[in-house]
Amino acid sequence: MAQVQYNGTGRRKNSVARVRLLPGNGRMVINNREIDDYFDLETLKLISKQPLVETGTEGTYDIFVNVNGGGFTGQAGAIRHGIARALLQADPESRATLKSAGFLTRDARMKERKKYGLKAARRAPQFSKR
Repeated sequence: MAQVQYNGTGRRKNSVARVRLLPGNGRMVINNREIDDYFDLETLKLISKQPLVETGTEGTYDIFVNVNGGGFTGQAGAIRHGIARALLQADPESRATLKSAGFLTRDARMKERKKYGLKAARRAPQFSKR
């Protein structure tokens, strides 16, 4: 018998998270590691679980995440986005809750590309009069 599962892709900065929700007891596995092993900071764990807390579905799904790219903060944001999208598949009535909390919106802020002749995106080389 095929087990029902819900998928969602979340993105933030340079991070991409592929999220699978399976009915279970609230276990969260990120890149084959438990969430407590993966994220050191408590705030990142909270950010990742925000959509579950908001919809009141904490402890009803096992979450399996593959995330790559970016740093820990971007990855936590990508996981949050992916979980929100997967929850939307699982329960379309939760759309209003997730949307008002801003979890369905892709955070478009990314690092600006470096331009030629500059040291960074906008940082010019130091001017020398002599």
